[in-house]
Amino acid sequence: MSTTSLTPRVSHAATTPTATPADVTAAVAAARAAFESGSTKSLASRRRNVSAVRRLLEEHRSEFEAALFADLHKGRREAGITEIDVTIGEAAHAQKHLRRWMAPKSVSAGPLIWPASARIVPEPLGVILVMSPWNYPVNLTLDPLVGVLAAGNAAVLVPSPDAPHTAETIARLIPQYFPDGAVHVLLGAVDVAQNALKERFDHIVFTGSGRVGRIVMEAAVQNLTPVTLELGGKSPVWVDDDRQLTEVARRLAWAKFTNAGQTCVAPDYVLTTPDRVQPLVAALREAVADIWGADPAAGREYGRIVSERHFDRLAAMLEEGNVEFGGRTDRDDLYIEPTVVTFLNLDETVIGDDAPFQLLREEIFGPILPILTVSSKEEAARVINAWDKPLALYIFGDAATRAYFAQHTSAGAQVNGAAIVHAGIGALPFGGVGASGMGAYHGVHSFRRFSHLKPVLTKPLRPDTLRLLNPGTSERLLNLLGRLQRRG
Repeated sequence: MSTTSLTPRVSHAATTPTATPADVTAAVAAARAAFESGSTKSLASRRRNVSAVRRLLEEHRSEFEAALFADLHKGRREAGITEIDVTIGEAAHAQKHLRRWMAPKSVSAGPLIWPASARIVPEPLGVILVMSPWNYPVNLTLDPLVGVLAAGNAAVLVPSPDAPHTAETIARLIPQYFPDGAVHVLLGAVDVAQNALKERFDHIVFTGSGRVGRIVMEAAVQNLTPVTLELGGKSPVWVDDDRQLTEVARRLAWAKFTNAGQTCVAPDYVLTTPDRVQPLVAALREAVADIWGADPAAGREYGRIVSERHFDRLAAMLEEGNVEFGGRTDRDDLYIEPTVVTFLNLDETVIGDDAPFQLLREEIFGPILPILTVSSKEEAARVINAWDKPLALYIFGDAATRAYFAQHTSAGAQVNGAAIVHAGIGALPFGGVGASGMGAYHGVHSFRRFSHLKPVLTKPLRPDTLRLLNPGTSERLLNLLGRLQRRG
Protein backbone atom coordinates (compact mmCIF):
# COMPACT_ATOMS: atom_id res chain seq x y z
CA MET A 1 0.00 0.00 0.00
CA SER A 2 1.47 3.33 -1.06
CA THR A 3 0.85 6.72 0.48
CA THR A 4 0.98 10.06 -1.28
CA SER A 5 1.20 13.59 0.09
CA LEU A 6 -1.84 15.68 -0.75
CA THR A 7 -2.97 19.23 -0.08
CA PRO A 8 -4.99 19.20 3.16
CA ARG A 9 -8.62 20.27 3.07
CA VAL A 10 -9.17 23.54 4.92
CA SER A 11 -11.84 23.19 7.56
CA HIS A 12 -12.88 25.54 10.34
CA ALA A 13 -14.86 24.22 13.28
CA ALA A 14 -18.34 25.63 13.72
CA THR A 15 -18.69 27.85 16.79
CA THR A 16 -22.41 27.57 17.59
CA PRO A 17 -22.85 27.11 21.37
CA THR A 18 -23.67 23.67 22.69
CA ALA A 19 -27.22 23.20 23.96
CA THR A 20 -27.41 22.90 27.74
CA PRO A 21 -29.84 20.55 29.49
CA ALA A 22 -32.05 23.57 30.12
CA ASP A 23 -31.92 24.47 26.42
CA VAL A 24 -33.03 20.95 25.53
CA THR A 25 -35.99 21.06 27.90
CA ALA A 26 -36.98 24.51 26.68
CA ALA A 27 -36.84 23.49 23.02
CA VAL A 28 -39.05 20.46 23.59
CA ALA A 29 -41.51 22.54 25.62
CA ALA A 30 -41.64 25.22 22.92
CA ALA A 31 -42.22 22.64 20.19
CA ARG A 32 -45.02 21.06 22.22
CA ALA A 33 -46.61 24.44 22.83
CA ALA A 34 -46.55 25.11 19.09
CA PHE A 35 -48.19 21.76 18.41
CA GLU A 36 -50.83 22.10 21.11
CA SER A 37 -51.74 25.55 19.81
CA GLY A 38 -52.98 23.84 16.66
CA SER A 39 -50.73 25.89 14.40
CA THR A 40 -49.19 22.84 12.69
CA LYS A 41 -52.34 20.84 11.96
CA SER A 42 -54.37 22.48 9.20
CA LEU A 43 -53.78 21.77 5.52
CA ALA A 44 -52.65 25.38 5.01
CA SER A 45 -50.13 25.25 7.87
CA ARG A 46 -48.76 21.90 6.74
CA ARG A 47 -48.27 23.19 3.23
CA ARG A 48 -46.63 26.31 4.60
CA ASN A 49 -44.23 24.31 6.75
CA VAL A 50 -43.30 21.87 3.98
CA SER A 51 -42.78 24.81 1.65
CA ALA A 52 -40.50 26.39 4.25
CA VAL A 53 -38.14 23.41 4.08
CA ARG A 54 -38.08 23.69 0.30
CA ARG A 55 -37.44 27.44 0.34
CA LEU A 56 -34.74 27.09 2.99
CA LEU A 57 -32.78 24.83 0.65
CA GLU A 58 -33.50 26.75 -2.55
CA GLU A 59 -32.69 30.17 -1.13
CA HIS A 60 -29.52 29.06 0.68
CA ARG A 61 -28.27 26.42 -1.71
CA SER A 62 -24.77 27.87 -2.00
CA GLU A 63 -24.39 27.94 1.79
CA PHE A 64 -25.32 24.28 2.05
CA GLU A 65 -22.97 23.39 -0.79
CA ALA A 66 -20.12 25.17 1.02
CA ALA A 67 -20.97 23.49 4.32
CA LEU A 68 -21.09 20.03 2.75
CA PHE A 69 -17.74 20.62 1.08
CA ALA A 70 -16.21 21.77 4.37
CA ASP A 71 -17.56 18.76 6.27
CA LEU A 72 -17.16 15.96 3.70
CA HIS A 73 -15.53 17.42 0.58
CA LYS A 74 -18.78 16.91 -1.34
CA GLY A 75 -18.72 18.58 -4.72
CA ARG A 76 -21.69 20.59 -6.02
CA ARG A 77 -22.91 17.77 -8.25
CA GLU A 78 -22.95 15.19 -5.47
CA ALA A 79 -24.34 17.67 -2.95
CA GLY A 80 -27.22 18.37 -5.31
CA ILE A 81 -28.03 14.81 -6.33
CA THR A 82 -27.70 13.11 -2.96
CA GLU A 83 -28.58 15.87 -0.50
CA ILE A 84 -30.24 19.07 -1.66
CA ASP A 85 -32.29 18.22 -4.74
CA VAL A 86 -33.59 14.92 -3.39
CA THR A 87 -34.89 16.75 -0.29
CA ILE A 88 -36.44 19.51 -2.38
CA GLY A 89 -38.08 16.76 -4.42
CA GLU A 90 -39.44 15.15 -1.25
CA ALA A 91 -40.99 18.48 -0.25
CA ALA A 92 -42.45 19.04 -3.72
CA HIS A 93 -43.96 15.54 -3.68
CA ALA A 94 -45.56 16.14 -0.28
CA GLN A 95 -46.99 19.49 -1.35
CA LYS A 96 -48.52 17.91 -4.44
CA HIS A 97 -50.20 15.02 -2.65
CA LEU A 98 -50.87 16.39 0.85
CA ARG A 99 -54.58 17.10 0.44
CA ARG A 100 -55.18 13.52 -0.73
CA TRP A 101 -53.03 12.05 2.04
CA MET A 102 -54.97 13.98 4.69
CA ALA A 103 -58.42 13.02 3.40
CA PRO A 104 -60.26 10.47 5.57
CA LYS A 105 -60.55 7.07 3.89
CA SER A 106 -63.91 5.33 4.01
CA VAL A 107 -63.88 1.62 4.79
CA SER A 108 -66.57 -0.97 5.17
CA ALA A 109 -67.97 -1.40 8.67
CA GLY A 110 -69.10 -4.89 7.72
CA PRO A 111 -72.56 -6.43 7.81
CA LEU A 112 -72.58 -7.38 11.49
CA ILE A 113 -73.40 -3.90 12.84
CA TRP A 114 -75.24 -2.47 9.82
CA PRO A 115 -76.26 0.29 9.45
CA ALA A 116 -72.94 1.98 10.26
CA SER A 117 -70.13 3.89 8.57
CA ALA A 118 -66.40 3.71 9.17
CA ARG A 119 -63.41 5.75 8.09
CA ILE A 120 -59.72 6.16 8.86
CA VAL A 121 -58.68 9.67 9.83
CA PRO A 122 -54.96 10.56 9.88
CA GLU A 123 -54.04 12.71 12.84
CA PRO A 124 -50.62 14.07 13.88
CA LEU A 125 -48.69 12.39 16.67
CA GLY A 126 -47.29 15.48 18.40
CA VAL A 127 -43.62 16.36 18.85
CA ILE A 128 -41.08 14.22 16.99
CA LEU A 129 -37.36 13.94 17.64
CA VAL A 130 -35.15 13.58 14.56
CA MET A 131 -31.58 12.46 15.30
CA SER A 132 -29.54 12.56 12.11
CA PRO A 133 -26.06 11.32 11.14
CA TRP A 134 -23.08 13.09 9.62
CA ASN A 135 -22.77 11.26 6.30
CA TYR A 136 -25.79 12.90 4.61
CA PRO A 137 -26.39 15.72 7.06
CA VAL A 138 -28.84 17.69 4.89
CA ASN A 139 -30.84 14.81 3.44
CA LEU A 140 -31.13 12.72 6.60
CA THR A 141 -32.11 15.74 8.72
CA LEU A 142 -34.53 17.57 6.45
CA ASP A 143 -36.01 14.71 4.43
CA PRO A 144 -37.66 13.10 7.48
CA LEU A 145 -38.58 16.61 8.64
CA VAL A 146 -40.71 17.01 5.50
CA GLY A 147 -42.75 13.96 6.48
CA VAL A 148 -42.98 15.09 10.10
CA LEU A 149 -44.39 18.47 9.06
CA ALA A 150 -46.64 17.05 6.33
CA ALA A 151 -48.23 14.88 9.01
CA GLY A 152 -48.96 18.00 11.10
CA ASN A 153 -46.36 17.57 13.83
CA ALA A 154 -43.77 19.77 15.48
CA ALA A 155 -40.13 18.69 15.53
CA VAL A 156 -36.87 18.86 17.45
CA LEU A 157 -33.77 18.20 15.33
CA VAL A 158 -30.46 16.92 16.71
CA PRO A 159 -27.96 16.90 13.84
CA SER A 160 -24.64 15.13 14.17
CA PRO A 161 -21.77 17.22 15.57
CA ASP A 162 -19.42 15.38 13.18
CA ALA A 163 -20.74 17.52 10.30
CA PRO A 164 -20.51 20.83 12.20
CA HIS A 165 -20.73 23.27 9.27
CA THR A 166 -23.92 21.74 7.96
CA ALA A 167 -25.41 21.44 11.44
CA GLU A 168 -24.65 25.09 12.15
CA THR A 169 -26.19 26.17 8.86
CA ILE A 170 -29.40 24.27 9.62
CA ALA A 171 -29.53 25.65 13.17
CA ARG A 172 -29.02 29.21 11.95
CA LEU A 173 -31.68 29.07 9.25
CA ILE A 174 -34.46 27.07 10.89
CA PRO A 175 -35.66 29.92 13.17
CA GLN A 176 -35.92 32.21 10.14
CA TYR A 177 -38.22 29.79 8.32
CA PHE A 178 -40.16 28.55 11.35
CA PRO A 179 -40.66 31.66 13.48
CA ASP A 180 -43.72 30.09 15.17
CA GLY A 181 -41.49 27.52 16.89
CA ALA A 182 -42.74 24.41 15.09
CA VAL A 183 -39.14 23.27 14.54
CA HIS A 184 -36.18 23.58 16.90
CA VAL A 185 -32.54 22.57 16.47
CA LEU A 186 -30.19 21.42 19.23
CA LEU A 187 -26.45 21.48 18.58
CA GLY A 188 -23.67 19.83 20.52
CA ALA A 189 -21.84 16.62 21.28
CA VAL A 190 -23.23 13.28 22.36
CA ASP A 191 -24.48 14.62 25.70
CA VAL A 192 -27.01 16.81 23.86
CA ALA A 193 -28.51 13.75 22.19
CA GLN A 194 -28.49 11.93 25.54
CA ASN A 195 -30.33 14.82 27.20
CA ALA A 196 -32.84 14.95 24.37
CA LEU A 197 -33.60 11.24 24.83
CA LYS A 198 -34.58 11.93 28.44
CA GLU A 199 -37.46 14.10 27.25
CA ARG A 200 -40.89 12.83 26.26
CA PHE A 201 -41.54 12.66 22.53
CA ASP A 202 -44.35 11.15 20.49
CA HIS A 203 -41.99 9.50 18.00
CA ILE A 204 -38.22 9.26 17.52
CA VAL A 205 -36.43 9.00 14.18
CA PHE A 206 -32.82 7.88 14.38
CA THR A 207 -30.37 7.16 11.58
CA GLY A 208 -27.01 5.71 12.54
CA SER A 209 -25.29 2.63 13.92
CA GLY A 210 -26.94 -0.38 15.45
CA ARG A 211 -25.04 0.23 18.69
CA VAL A 212 -26.52 3.69 19.14
CA GLY A 213 -29.86 2.48 17.83
CA ARG A 214 -30.08 0.13 20.81
CA ILE A 215 -29.41 3.07 23.15
CA VAL A 216 -32.19 5.04 21.46
CA MET A 217 -34.61 2.13 21.89
CA GLU A 218 -33.71 1.74 25.56
CA ALA A 219 -34.46 5.42 26.12
CA ALA A 220 -37.68 5.27 24.13
CA VAL A 221 -38.98 2.42 26.26
CA GLN A 222 -39.15 4.71 29.29
CA ASN A 223 -42.02 6.66 27.71
CA LEU A 224 -43.26 3.88 25.39
CA THR A 225 -42.23 6.08 22.49
CA PRO A 226 -42.41 4.52 19.02
CA VAL A 227 -39.22 4.68 16.98
CA THR A 228 -38.06 4.61 13.39
CA LEU A 229 -34.52 3.24 13.18
CA GLU A 230 -32.39 3.32 10.02
CA LEU A 231 -29.28 1.36 10.96
CA GLY A 232 -27.43 0.24 7.84
CA GLY A 233 -25.33 -2.92 7.91
CA LYS A 234 -23.39 -4.90 5.34
CA SER A 235 -25.32 -4.57 2.06
CA PRO A 236 -24.20 -7.34 -0.33
CA VAL A 237 -23.87 -7.45 -4.11
CA TRP A 238 -24.21 -10.45 -6.38
CA VAL A 239 -22.63 -10.27 -9.85
CA ASP A 240 -22.97 -12.82 -12.64
CA ASP A 241 -23.77 -10.54 -15.58
CA ASP A 242 -20.88 -11.25 -17.96
CA ARG A 243 -22.31 -9.57 -21.04
CA GLN A 244 -22.68 -6.10 -19.50
CA LEU A 245 -19.73 -6.06 -17.11
CA THR A 246 -18.63 -2.55 -18.08
CA GLU A 247 -22.04 -1.14 -17.15
CA VAL A 248 -22.21 -3.25 -14.00
CA ALA A 249 -18.82 -2.00 -12.83
CA ARG A 250 -19.66 1.62 -13.51
CA ARG A 251 -22.88 1.49 -11.53
CA LEU A 252 -21.23 -0.45 -8.74
CA ALA A 253 -18.22 1.89 -8.53
CA TRP A 254 -20.38 5.01 -8.47
CA ALA A 255 -22.64 3.61 -5.76
CA LYS A 256 -19.77 2.37 -3.61
CA PHE A 257 -17.40 5.34 -3.81
CA THR A 258 -19.89 8.22 -3.79
CA ASN A 259 -19.36 10.16 -0.55
CA ALA A 260 -16.14 8.12 -0.16
CA GLY A 261 -18.23 5.07 0.65
CA GLN A 262 -19.84 6.70 3.68
CA THR A 263 -23.38 5.71 2.76
CA CYS A 264 -25.62 3.43 4.81
CA VAL A 265 -26.88 1.68 1.67
CA ALA A 266 -23.49 1.55 -0.08
CA PRO A 267 -22.48 -1.82 -1.50
CA ASP A 268 -20.46 -3.34 1.32
CA TYR A 269 -19.09 -6.47 -0.34
CA VAL A 270 -19.39 -8.37 -3.62
CA LEU A 271 -20.09 -12.06 -4.04
CA THR A 272 -19.26 -13.71 -7.35
CA THR A 273 -17.72 -16.86 -8.75
CA PRO A 274 -13.90 -17.25 -8.93
CA ASP A 275 -13.74 -16.97 -12.73
CA ARG A 276 -15.44 -13.57 -12.65
CA VAL A 277 -13.16 -11.89 -10.10
CA GLN A 278 -10.38 -10.56 -12.32
CA PRO A 279 -12.65 -9.37 -15.15
CA LEU A 280 -14.73 -7.52 -12.54
CA VAL A 281 -11.63 -6.00 -10.92
CA ALA A 282 -10.41 -4.75 -14.30
CA ALA A 283 -13.82 -3.26 -15.10
CA LEU A 284 -14.02 -1.55 -11.69
CA ARG A 285 -10.52 -0.08 -12.12
CA GLU A 286 -11.58 1.40 -15.45
CA ALA A 287 -14.88 2.67 -14.02
CA VAL A 288 -13.20 4.47 -11.11
CA ALA A 289 -10.75 6.21 -13.45
CA ASP A 290 -13.58 7.15 -15.78
CA ILE A 291 -15.76 8.64 -13.04
CA TRP A 292 -13.19 10.32 -10.77
CA GLY A 293 -10.09 10.52 -12.96
CA ALA A 294 -6.70 8.90 -12.70
CA ASP A 295 -6.12 10.70 -9.39
CA PRO A 296 -9.40 11.23 -7.49
CA ALA A 297 -7.58 13.30 -4.89
CA ALA A 298 -6.82 16.01 -7.44
CA GLY A 299 -10.44 16.97 -8.13
CA ARG A 300 -13.32 18.43 -6.15
CA GLU A 301 -15.73 15.56 -6.84
CA TYR A 302 -14.35 12.80 -4.65
CA GLY A 303 -15.17 12.94 -0.93
CA ARG A 304 -13.07 12.65 2.19
CA ILE A 305 -13.39 10.66 5.40
CA VAL A 306 -15.28 12.56 8.06
CA SER A 307 -12.72 12.36 10.89
CA GLU A 308 -9.33 11.05 11.93
CA ARG A 309 -11.01 8.39 14.05
CA HIS A 310 -12.89 6.98 11.08
CA PHE A 311 -9.81 7.37 8.88
CA ASP A 312 -7.69 5.30 11.27
CA ARG A 313 -10.34 2.58 11.45
CA LEU A 314 -10.48 2.33 7.65
CA ALA A 315 -6.72 2.54 7.19
CA ALA A 316 -6.32 -0.48 9.48
CA MET A 317 -8.73 -2.41 7.27
CA LEU A 318 -6.49 -1.79 4.26
CA GLU A 319 -3.98 -4.17 5.79
CA GLU A 320 -6.45 -7.02 5.22
CA GLY A 321 -6.94 -8.90 1.99
CA ASN A 322 -5.19 -8.33 -1.32
CA VAL A 323 -5.37 -4.75 -2.62
CA GLU A 324 -6.16 -5.07 -6.32
CA PHE A 325 -6.04 -1.31 -6.93
CA GLY A 326 -6.21 1.87 -4.88
CA GLY A 327 -5.05 1.89 -1.29
CA ARG A 328 -3.34 5.30 -1.22
CA THR A 329 -4.06 7.35 1.89
CA ASP A 330 -3.29 10.77 3.33
CA ARG A 331 -4.28 11.30 6.94
CA ASP A 332 -3.74 15.07 6.80
CA ASP A 333 -6.35 15.31 4.05
CA LEU A 334 -8.52 12.45 5.39
CA TYR A 335 -8.20 10.90 1.93
CA ILE A 336 -8.53 7.23 1.13
CA GLU A 337 -8.39 6.29 -2.52
CA PRO A 338 -11.17 4.13 -4.04
CA THR A 339 -9.93 0.65 -3.25
CA VAL A 340 -10.88 -2.87 -4.27
CA VAL A 341 -9.57 -5.83 -2.29
CA THR A 342 -10.01 -9.55 -2.82
CA PHE A 343 -10.12 -12.55 -0.52
CA LEU A 344 -9.40 -15.50 -2.78
CA ASN A 345 -7.98 -18.13 -0.45
CA LEU A 346 -10.49 -18.29 2.38
CA ASP A 347 -11.35 -21.75 3.65
CA GLU A 348 -14.95 -20.57 3.85
CA THR A 349 -16.71 -17.37 2.82
CA VAL A 350 -18.25 -15.94 5.98
CA ILE A 351 -19.73 -12.52 6.76
CA GLY A 352 -20.37 -11.23 10.29
CA ASP A 353 -19.04 -12.01 13.74
CA ASP A 354 -17.40 -15.29 12.73
CA ALA A 355 -15.50 -13.82 9.77
CA PRO A 356 -11.68 -13.81 10.04
CA PHE A 357 -11.20 -10.14 9.07
CA GLN A 358 -12.61 -6.84 10.31
CA LEU A 359 -13.51 -5.91 6.73
CA LEU A 360 -15.91 -8.85 6.71
CA ARG A 361 -17.19 -8.53 10.28
CA GLU A 362 -18.51 -4.96 10.41
CA GLU A 363 -20.06 -2.38 8.11
CA ILE A 364 -17.14 -0.78 6.25
CA PHE A 365 -18.59 2.70 5.74
CA GLY A 366 -15.69 3.81 3.61
CA PRO A 367 -14.17 3.48 0.11
CA ILE A 368 -13.02 -0.14 0.37
CA LEU A 369 -14.85 -2.81 -1.62
CA PRO A 370 -14.07 -6.48 -0.87
CA ILE A 371 -14.77 -9.13 -3.49
CA LEU A 372 -15.44 -12.63 -2.18
CA THR A 373 -15.89 -15.87 -4.06
CA VAL A 374 -18.64 -18.45 -3.87
CA SER A 375 -19.48 -21.34 -6.14
CA SER A 376 -23.00 -20.27 -7.09
CA LYS A 377 -25.90 -17.93 -6.40
CA GLU A 378 -27.27 -20.56 -4.03
CA GLU A 379 -24.11 -20.39 -1.93
CA ALA A 380 -24.24 -16.60 -2.10
CA ALA A 381 -27.76 -16.66 -0.67
CA ARG A 382 -26.58 -18.92 2.15
CA VAL A 383 -23.73 -16.50 2.99
CA ILE A 384 -26.15 -13.55 3.03
CA ASN A 385 -28.73 -15.37 5.13
CA ALA A 386 -26.16 -16.49 7.71
CA TRP A 387 -25.77 -12.90 8.95
CA ASP A 388 -28.08 -10.00 9.83
CA LYS A 389 -30.64 -8.97 7.23
CA PRO A 390 -29.05 -6.14 5.22
CA LEU A 391 -30.47 -2.70 4.52
CA ALA A 392 -30.16 -3.37 0.79
CA LEU A 393 -29.29 -6.20 -1.58
CA TYR A 394 -27.99 -5.48 -5.09
CA ILE A 395 -28.31 -8.00 -7.92
CA PHE A 396 -26.55 -7.80 -11.26
CA GLY A 397 -27.87 -10.82 -13.10
CA ASP A 398 -30.68 -12.05 -15.32
CA ALA A 399 -34.38 -12.24 -14.49
CA ALA A 400 -34.14 -15.74 -13.06
CA THR A 401 -31.29 -14.68 -10.76
CA ARG A 402 -33.21 -11.64 -9.56
CA ALA A 403 -36.24 -13.80 -8.82
CA TYR A 404 -34.11 -16.33 -6.96
CA PHE A 405 -32.70 -13.75 -4.53
CA ALA A 406 -36.09 -12.10 -4.08
CA GLN A 407 -37.50 -15.46 -3.00
CA HIS A 408 -34.58 -16.82 -0.97
CA THR A 409 -33.23 -13.76 0.88
CA SER A 410 -34.60 -10.87 2.94
CA ALA A 411 -33.38 -7.27 2.91
CA GLY A 412 -34.70 -3.77 3.49
CA ALA A 413 -34.78 -3.44 -0.31
CA GLN A 414 -33.62 -5.37 -3.34
CA VAL A 415 -32.34 -3.35 -6.28
CA ASN A 416 -31.70 -5.06 -9.60
CA GLY A 417 -29.21 -3.55 -12.03
CA ALA A 418 -28.25 -0.57 -9.87
CA ALA A 419 -27.38 0.38 -6.30
CA ILE A 420 -28.27 3.07 -3.71
CA VAL A 421 -30.60 4.96 -6.09
CA HIS A 422 -33.74 3.52 -4.48
CA ALA A 423 -33.09 5.70 -1.43
CA GLY A 424 -33.93 8.80 -3.47
CA ILE A 425 -37.27 7.58 -4.85
CA GLY A 426 -40.08 9.16 -2.84
CA ALA A 427 -42.69 6.63 -3.94
CA LEU A 428 -40.73 3.75 -2.37
CA PRO A 429 -40.58 3.16 1.39
CA PHE A 430 -37.05 3.40 2.71
CA GLY A 431 -36.12 1.33 5.72
CA GLY A 432 -34.47 -1.76 7.08
CA VAL A 433 -35.56 -5.10 8.44
CA GLY A 434 -34.28 -6.91 11.51
CA ALA A 435 -30.89 -5.59 12.57
CA SER A 436 -30.77 -3.10 9.67
CA GLY A 437 -33.66 -1.09 11.05
CA MET A 438 -37.36 -0.82 11.74
CA GLY A 439 -39.98 1.37 10.15
CA ALA A 440 -39.84 3.08 6.78
CA TYR A 441 -40.40 6.56 5.44
CA HIS A 442 -40.33 8.74 2.27
CA GLY A 443 -43.34 10.16 0.47
CA VAL A 444 -46.70 8.85 1.64
CA HIS A 445 -44.86 6.35 3.83
CA SER A 446 -43.44 9.29 5.84
CA PHE A 447 -46.92 10.77 6.20
CA ARG A 448 -48.29 7.47 7.48
CA ARG A 449 -45.29 6.82 9.68
CA PHE A 450 -45.65 10.14 11.49
CA SER A 451 -49.45 10.03 11.75
CA HIS A 452 -51.87 8.07 13.85
CA LEU A 453 -54.35 6.46 11.49
CA LYS A 454 -57.38 6.82 13.74
CA PRO A 455 -60.43 4.62 13.15
CA VAL A 456 -63.73 6.50 13.40
CA LEU A 457 -66.92 4.39 13.54
CA THR A 458 -70.40 5.94 13.44
CA LYS A 459 -73.58 4.00 14.12
CA PRO A 460 -77.02 5.58 14.48
CA LEU A 461 -79.03 4.84 17.60
CA ARG A 462 -81.99 3.82 15.47
CA PRO A 463 -82.62 1.19 14.32
CA ASP A 464 -81.07 -0.41 17.39
CA THR A 465 -79.60 -3.47 15.66
CA LEU A 466 -77.00 -3.88 18.41
CA ARG A 467 -79.75 -5.37 20.56
CA LEU A 468 -79.25 -8.51 18.53
CA LEU A 469 -75.84 -8.90 20.19
CA ASN A 470 -77.35 -8.89 23.69
CA PRO A 471 -78.19 -11.99 25.72
CA GLY A 472 -81.57 -13.49 24.86
CA THR A 473 -81.11 -13.54 21.09
CA SER A 474 -82.48 -16.68 19.51
CA GLU A 475 -80.19 -19.51 18.47
CA ARG A 476 -81.18 -18.96 14.86
CA LEU A 477 -80.16 -15.32 14.92
CA LEU A 478 -76.92 -16.15 16.73
CA ASN A 479 -76.02 -18.59 13.97
CA LEU A 480 -76.76 -15.92 11.38
CA LEU A 481 -74.60 -13.37 13.22
CA GLY A 482 -71.79 -15.91 13.43
CA ARG A 483 -71.93 -16.49 9.67
CA LEU A 484 -71.78 -12.74 9.08
CA GLN A 485 -68.71 -12.46 11.27
CA ARG A 486 -66.97 -15.31 9.52
CA ARG A 487 -67.45 -13.65 6.14
CA GLY A 488 -64.92 -10.96 7.12
